[in-house]
Amino acid sequence: MKRGRPSKRTIVQTNILQIFEQKQVPMTISALTKYTSQSVGQPLSWNTVQKYVRELVELNKVQAIPLPHSKEENKEGLTVYALKK
Repeated sequence: MKRGRPSKRTIVQTNILQIFEQKQVPMTISALTKYTSQSVGQPLSWNTVQKYVRELVELNKVQAIPLPHSKEENKEGLTVYALKK
């Protein structure tokens, strides 16, 4: 059994999964940063949230959905993330 306070990784990743369950819509990293910072109670960096979301994608808990570029053809645009079904 682990002792002490939980790591920031576990806190942020569980909050990200809870946000996806509550909202049930695909979100960008910026939106996730905003909601996660509110639920954790401290400001989080965009890079921190992106790192933890990438880890969740590798664990097959979250899926990345690349959208087409809005102005240029044959280019990837924004990537949104959703809970894996």
